[in-house]
Amino acid sequence: MQDTMIKKRPNLIYLFADQLRYQACGFAGDPFAQTPNMDRLANQGISFINATSCSPVCAPYRASLLTGKYQSSHGLVINELRLSPNHQCFGHVLTDHNYQTAYIGKWHLWANELGNHDKARNAFVPPSPYRLGFDGYWAGYNFNHNSYNASYFNNTCQPIPYKDYEPNAQTEMAIEFIKDVYLKDDPFALFLSWGPPHDPWHSENVPAEYADVFKDVDIPFRPNYSAGQDPYADTWGNMGDDYANRLKDDMHGYYAQTANIDWNLGKIVEAIEQLGIVEDTILVFTSDHGEMFGSHGRCAKNIFYEEACRVPFLVRWSGEIPPESTTDTCLNTPDIMPTILSLMDLPVPSEAEGNNLSHSAYGRSGFEPDAAFLQGMGTTAAWRNGTEWRALRDKRYTYAVYRKDGKEYLFNNTTDPYQLTNLADNPSSRTQLKHYQDMLVERMRGLNDMFENCCWYRDHWTVDRNIIRGAKGGSHDLEMLTEIIGQHYPSEVLAE
Repeated sequence: MQDTMIKKRPNLIYLFADQLRYQACGFAGDPFAQTPNMDRLANQGISFINATSCSPVCAPYRASLLTGKYQSSHGLVINELRLSPNHQCFGHVLTDHNYQTAYIGKWHLWANELGNHDKARNAFVPPSPYRLGFDGYWAGYNFNHNSYNASYFNNTCQPIPYKDYEPNAQTEMAIEFIKDVYLKDDPFALFLSWGPPHDPWHSENVPAEYADVFKDVDIPFRPNYSAGQDPYADTWGNMGDDYANRLKDDMHGYYAQTANIDWNLGKIVEAIEQLGIVEDTILVFTSDHGEMFGSHGRCAKNIFYEEACRVPFLVRWSGEIPPESTTDTCLNTPDIMPTILSLMDLPVPSEAEGNNLSHSAYGRSGFEPDAAFLQGMGTTAAWRNGTEWRALRDKRYTYAVYRKDGKEYLFNNTTDPYQLTNLADNPSSRTQLKHYQDMLVERMRGLNDMFENCCWYRDHWTVDRNIIRGAKGGSHDLEMLTEIIGQHYPSEVLAE
């Protein structure tokens, strides 16, 4: 008798760290990194060595990941805005196709207030369209970077304390979810958003056993470190007077937190291997953006330099994706949803702006973008003008331009990996410069990106830091929001 059983779609485990730069991973060549599980995963699947964060800052990345759109379309141009729920998102597709969904960890698409992150009104994302289709298991919070004495929320605004160092506890919750659902008829999709290696990096925020590994290690500054402050940096990118004195200690904490994330990655891998679902599960490991650590006179992120925008992106699907492989395809954040959904044989929302690059994951030839398009829409979290930029990053070059004065940069990342020589000032690079200028104009026109200043979006697209419109979908219903808040937040929570 012919077997008429329909093969179950693959499970998805999407793991992403916060502020982990590509250059701080062992498989990327960092001799100081303690990342054996990342390194092993890179050998078991494919590494996208040109994965780029389209806006190297936390909330805009997450909005682009889940909508498949650029910031100039979804409207979440800086941190601490509330994303409209009226997009067709990653979670909607998964839920519509009977996936058992779970979201654990940092969300960063809900709070519409700069500050007071520990207040339930900002931290608790109520069960509603604002969870963007993740209607199954929820153990999230908007954002918090203190990994000890931290809390999360399920379906009420009562915080639930973690019983351990936050990433360890989140990983255990993820493993328990997998064990509970893996044998059910419907496949599962788990998103786990770890907070580290985001600052703070002081000893009270790093497990002692990992801090001890790095306490006597002399991790050098990168060759492009500069004590001179980048004049284009916003408040979050300014290093401050005492930065150099504490930088070594901060880097120790960063590498220690990264080692802990690697250990937790290993726990996830071990669990799915023990359950025998390796061949049934697509496993992704990546990060939202990187960290500058003084390179080019900047700290933090939100810039087109390699340390901030280049991220690890590893995909393993045993039996389907060839092991020990790499691809130099330019994978950008809006490409992730179309690519992963296509690997899962799921439809991609028609409004998504990213490219389906699943053929690259399989090691096959096909369409490749000329470059990744990056948008710096303004300051990290405040409405302030003057730091806006746009950029392109392809397999060889990075081109960038600032809005306020038209200052241009062109780097050959192959011959100048630390981006020390600005070729835009070199007459012999005029033809190359014109090529990227034209490409940038074309990309911006295609997305209706008018290169507005930061406060233009405040004045035209938001009300009280709620995004009420965007260039492509995602209008906001404030009456619906009021009703949702009224259902889930007692008056004393809103007044705290």
